[in-house]
Amino acid sequence: MRPPAVKRPEDQRVTAKDDQTTVAQLKHIVAEFVSQRDWERFHDPKNLSMAIAIEAAELMEHFQWLRTDQLDSEISNDQLDEIREELADVTAFVLSLANVLKIDLSSALQRKMSKNEAKYPADEFRGRFK
Repeated sequence: MRPPAVKRPEDQRVTAKDDQTTVAQLKHIVAEFVSQRDWERFHDPKNLSMAIAIEAAELMEHFQWLRTDQLDSEISNDQLDEIREELADVTAFVLSLANVLKIDLSSALQRKMSKNEAKYPADEFRGRFK
């Protein structure tokens, strides 16, 4: 069964928000995009993991050489739009990799957060990273 439709990216009035969109819908959007272009043969785990790293590096470039205290004052609306696009690129490749490997991201994230909770108990790690 197909997930409910979400407004397409080519529709400039995209209104779907995080609280209105499921991970399954996002995975479907990415799978449909890849399929329509016959890119499945290029979307193997190695290429997708490399694409995630490359796009993550492009995201990091927007913050390079800025101190944390400069972030609010130094990032323009245009830069925020570029950051939004890089983050979307990373997300699209993550979703595509999950599609290829048939990974349920919601379950994977919940399992990982459970492990993190055990590894980093809140009462021991509140306000510190070590």
